[in-house]
Amino acid sequence: MKLLRVCIIAAETCGGLLDDVNVGLRSPLNDYSSFDPLCLIGPNGSGKSQFLQVIAEIFQSVFHTCISEEERIEGNPDLQFEIEYFIYPEENQPPIRVRISREAVDRKRPPLIIQRREEYDWIDCDPKAPETHALLPQKVVGYTSGNNETLSLPFLVSRSGYADEVGRRALNVATRSQSVPDTRLMLIDYETHLEVLVANLLLGEGSQREALLNDAQLQDLHSFRCIIQLAHQKKSKKKTKRKGIQLTDELETYIDQLQRCATCYTYDDKTETYIFDYWINEHTREAFRSFWGNALNLYSSFHKLAMLNDLVLSKKTRDRFRRDTRTRRFASRLPEPQDEDKVFRFERVIFRKQKTGEEINEEEVDYVSLSDGEHQLCQLLGMFCMLSSPNILFLLDEPESHFNPQWRVKFISRIFDLPTKDGERRKASRAARQDCLLTTHAPFIPSDMQREKVFIFSKNEDDKIQINNPDVETFGSTFDTIIEECFRIRPPISQRSRDKIEKLMKSD
Repeated sequence: MKLLRVCIIAAETCGGLLDDVNVGLRSPLNDYSSFDPLCLIGPNGSGKSQFLQVIAEIFQSVFHTCISEEERIEGNPDLQFEIEYFIYPEENQPPIRVRISREAVDRKRPPLIIQRREEYDWIDCDPKAPETHALLPQKVVGYTSGNNETLSLPFLVSRSGYADEVGRRALNVATRSQSVPDTRLMLIDYETHLEVLVANLLLGEGSQREALLNDAQLQDLHSFRCIIQLAHQKKSKKKTKRKGIQLTDELETYIDQLQRCATCYTYDDKTETYIFDYWINEHTREAFRSFWGNALNLYSSFHKLAMLNDLVLSKKTRDRFRRDTRTRRFASRLPEPQDEDKVFRFERVIFRKQKTGEEINEEEVDYVSLSDGEHQLCQLLGMFCMLSSPNILFLLDEPESHFNPQWRVKFISRIFDLPTKDGERRKASRAARQDCLLTTHAPFIPSDMQREKVFIFSKNEDDKIQINNPDVETFGSTFDTIIEECFRIRPPISQRSRDKIEKLMKSD
């Protein structure tokens, strides 16, 4: 898919900061056959993260209306908007232009209107029809390098809805055998580092594993442990299968498969705790491949188990989160349980260090010894590796925040050149029919993009958001030029030294 235009009529986001924002991201007349991300740049507080959040909330509302079995909760039901994009519903077919809107005309809640473009006319689509579902993104993926409640909120709402539904179905014998569909909103953050990395290093192609680990000077995954602990609560008076957290048959199957793939394991019946240990070789990978097939399926299983960590929290805490969400309190976030209380967690993730010269290097490196930048690079590249199908929208908030300058310079090139599972480079593969919006405070990414793909966020005198393309061509520009254009820093030196120079110039 490719976003064309986003119009935010009323969002109630950050006190209406983005109300009346109408920005054209691309012309519908251009060719978009390659992967071409868009960059949002500007000072802190200028609305970049909120803009990504509102896009996520728009699609959450759309998914909730059209396919409520996949998105169970709508985080911002009063959101009014209009959005246009291209989508690729069929292989080797031209893209279809889609427009979705919701705008209040009276006191009644406005309906969601979905339309597709045919020649010069907009044709209304039935939101519940399967052919309409093919016009929606397959996934909306949010990434944040820290605890950014702004971008994370709609994704956390989606996750809590999934956890609650698992709990309800597991307690009902009639529904326990029914699988709970994946959410279409997927959050990749610090808490999902290991889910992404382990899934890719187990089932990714050899060239992909090398791309993930090369910069950290690691050779391969050596071993890891994961723990599943279910007996967190007193046993219910009802007749239930488990002592604490109740599972659907789907999740019970995942545990059985993890046990079958384990090199060794232990089980404590009193606490219903499984400890699975894995030593990684080709036979281990073959076992995982026989059950999951690819990295995305394995990640999904890990993540579904990890989302049960929400159920460890008290009902009072979860109710408070829902209440604060409805009142748009963005500082509200579901607390993360302590490791010893989590339903699912990883432990002891160990890598083999890269060989040097002719020597055989058997040195082992623990995951926690890697830097934040190495964690971030492995996670980002792993995310793009396992999500290589068309019609995925990536919303990345400061994805290069922990990188050194050399890695920042190469970041966009690394994504373009990343090998996909079909053996092609990402830029020219089926993954080219995806879209990506990312925010930054640095000049490195804009220097890799033409000016029409760079959007400067700022505030005017009335404290309203303004969004403009740079006046200068950013592609290939020096970092000094971009810093001056986007942040009005002249000359590009730090303030303290600048003040000292000015003082010296005025002195005798």
